[in-house]
Amino acid sequence: MRRQCAEEGFVNSVNIRINGKDIICPEGANVMHVAIEKGFDIPNLCYDQRLSPTGACRLCIVEMEGRPGVHTSCTMKAAEGLSITTESEKLSALRKSTLELIFSEHKATCTSCDREGACSLQDYAYRYGAAEDRFPSIVKGGLSDNYTEGGIAIGYDVEKCIRCMRCVKICDEVQGAEAITLEGRSGNVVVNTPFSMLLTDSSCEMCGQCVDTCPTGALYAKAAKGKGRVRTMEKVRTTCLYCGVGCQLDLNIGADGKLVKVTSEPGVIPNDGNTCVKGRFGFDFIHRDERLTVPLIREGEAFRESTWDEAFDLVARRFSGIKEKHGSEALAGLTSAKSGNEDNYIMQKFVRTQFGNNNIDHCARLCHASTVAGLARAFGSGAMTNSIDEFSDTPLIFVIGSNTTENHPVMGIKIRKAVAEGKTKLIVADPRKISLTDIAHIHLQQKPGSDVALINAMMYTIIDEKLHDRDFIKSRTEDYELMEAAVMKCPPEFAEKVSGVPAEDIRAAARLYAAAESASIVYSMGITQHTTGTDNVLSLANMAMLTGNVGKPFAGVNPLRGQNNVQGACDMGGLPDVYPGYQKVHLPESKAKFEKAWGVSLSDKPGLTVNEIMHDVGSGKIKGLYVFGENPVLSDPDTNEVVKSLKKTDFLVVQDIFLTETAELADVVLPARSFAERDGTFTNTERRVQVYREAVLAPGESKPDWEIITGVANRMGADWNYNSASEIMDEIASVTPIYGGISYERIADVGLQWPCPDKEHKGTAVLHQGKFSRGLGKFHPVDYLPQQELPDEEYPLILTTGRMLQHWHTGTMTRKSEVLHGIVPEGHIQISPADAGRLGIGPEDKVKVSTRRGEIEIAADVTDRMKEGVVFLTFHFKESPANALTIAALDPIAKIPEFKACAVKIEKI
Repeated sequence: MRRQCAEEGFVNSVNIRINGKDIICPEGANVMHVAIEKGFDIPNLCYDQRLSPTGACRLCIVEMEGRPGVHTSCTMKAAEGLSITTESEKLSALRKSTLELIFSEHKATCTSCDREGACSLQDYAYRYGAAEDRFPSIVKGGLSDNYTEGGIAIGYDVEKCIRCMRCVKICDEVQGAEAITLEGRSGNVVVNTPFSMLLTDSSCEMCGQCVDTCPTGALYAKAAKGKGRVRTMEKVRTTCLYCGVGCQLDLNIGADGKLVKVTSEPGVIPNDGNTCVKGRFGFDFIHRDERLTVPLIREGEAFRESTWDEAFDLVARRFSGIKEKHGSEALAGLTSAKSGNEDNYIMQKFVRTQFGNNNIDHCARLCHASTVAGLARAFGSGAMTNSIDEFSDTPLIFVIGSNTTENHPVMGIKIRKAVAEGKTKLIVADPRKISLTDIAHIHLQQKPGSDVALINAMMYTIIDEKLHDRDFIKSRTEDYELMEAAVMKCPPEFAEKVSGVPAEDIRAAARLYAAAESASIVYSMGITQHTTGTDNVLSLANMAMLTGNVGKPFAGVNPLRGQNNVQGACDMGGLPDVYPGYQKVHLPESKAKFEKAWGVSLSDKPGLTVNEIMHDVGSGKIKGLYVFGENPVLSDPDTNEVVKSLKKTDFLVVQDIFLTETAELADVVLPARSFAERDGTFTNTERRVQVYREAVLAPGESKPDWEIITGVANRMGADWNYNSASEIMDEIASVTPIYGGISYERIADVGLQWPCPDKEHKGTAVLHQGKFSRGLGKFHPVDYLPQQELPDEEYPLILTTGRMLQHWHTGTMTRKSEVLHGIVPEGHIQISPADAGRLGIGPEDKVKVSTRRGEIEIAADVTDRMKEGVVFLTFHFKESPANALTIAALDPIAKIPEFKACAVKIEKI
């Protein structure tokens, strides 16, 4: 109820009466929603709390005191003195007749339906004694499965459809895809796509929202059909494994103990029952035959199976031998943003206590290292300042360097919905025309690598036109004059030359941002993955402070974390310069604290980053490498050099759930369990710590990651005795102040956002309220610097890389999903019509893409979403690896590679 009040902007409370019971609720609230919240059972089939009321099924009728007739409660607004009755003989008779009419168009084959026993229509028919054959059956037109023909995800049984409109409305109002509609007249009305095109050819994003909201099973997941009745399935609540949103999902487990389908319940935090195509259909990798089930040891060019004892002994002996012969600095480890907080904590503890150094890093270095560096300098904390839920009501959102609807889809639909409802003004800065640019009030289509010039020019306008918040600057910040001096060297006319964005568009965006009551900056790796990534982040922090948009709701600087647990892996100390909770390894008090907690002597020398580790592996300085849940062969820049380096390693251990491209090079491969086969926690992009739970049995002899690492540690001399992930979280809380109040008991139902320092603390939704973590917010002077590698006559195009909706990271899991791989089985390079025409390239033509580091062959996607001179490539496909092309140039502060801009040439094959 409180959530609805906030979303709909209610202020005044009113007194209403339901079945004689007095209730206080917000004025204008949806009466049916109020009734359900208060425990009244009003029958309904077309109602979904996420949708605007339809009144289509007519089952939610009530009687209203003082007004004759009956009224649909789902379309009724709460007002002072309203009094309704939800059950009476009259209402029961009308509901019975309505149900019998519904059965005239719904073929009641309950005994062969997957929804049997868990179907509202079936329950209501029983409750009201409705006959299934009172009215003649309506035979609908022959459109059954028409719009899903050829698709592998969603099916449609026209004989079960009751035309409630829920599927159409959720696609329109929530997802914003507008992919389906109702077609036909009278009894022949059916669900279809516009112009009866195939669903695969429409704007459908295959999110499955329509399937989840369907009350009768007319829409269904094809892969789940016939694999068990809903009422017999066990539902296990968990946290999604993919992007950083942290959606709460229910894994539906069949009688055979295997995952049948994924659902999500409306009202859960943070996704409110919404999912994307990966969250809905991307988990069949769990049961793939290719899963690793036993330890593997290399013998010559092949692997042989081994026991855990043999594998543990070999790994411990080889690592210990390298340490004894070459010193502790000859060893390094990579931890994993895919795995849980407990696993990451144990991995960094292992490296620091058993290897004896701080050579521990992970893929945050490749995605948000510049966020941690930049925001920590400016604010004192390198994390998202605000909460996901705020995006539904934020007056202005500035999205820069984030293809939100593809990379963080549930976050994207919140933004789309807020814009569609008129609540939010939207500015998008992106080198491509993405989904959000179609609805943006302003699209700034900058060249890759020109972000500092663009942001500085916006700030120039804000200062020049006196739109900045002088009170906030005076009371809560320092070094404003230094920042101003740098910014005033970058007028919009200069930025236009650098970025290609018209000066007047820059001014218009600046005015819109500065004029908003509250404004939120949303960014992702389009900002961070540059040699100037830290500068980009500092510039955004400068602009937020300049306008007073930090430390309050509906504002802030909000980096969207790429993977499910990038935030958590950083929090757990999976970085070379900090212990858990960002406690610096070089500070004597931090070192002493963890030496006491862990009972060992520790190094105070900051370790090596991912890229430095790979360099030292290649040069022979690092002899032994333990890679846990990472796939650097595809994820790191300059793939060819990475492979050469890994092949030089004296001893390489890889721990994963599949034999990845990196694991294929290992000396020992250790089989881990997936997130569905163990317990643990992830920390999402809004700093919310949430539980994932064991739902299915693990394959073969695979083990939880923390248990495997503990096994190696104990063979190397440790004496760790962990019995569960929950025990490890208790240890994390004891040494990590921002997690001090986190425990499995407290987050069992709804997660908590850090900082949460003690057991009484309720978590922190908005950072820096009243005071920045560092005291005063610090402005930084930032000057524009060009990208490391500029286009030239030989390599005339700029390549930028990223992700797509249907796949994730290096494709280890998504490319083993039948639905996801079926939708997008191969990669394409996106190129503008102008560039394609100049090069004689047509749609689907095979082309060779080359840089100074490598070349690939791939099909062309000629699209007007690309700006002339810029091409785009995803990195999910090993057959056309984008990182065979990218440059390993690094940001000097964060050491993050420049994935977003390098010079390429394209030739038609």
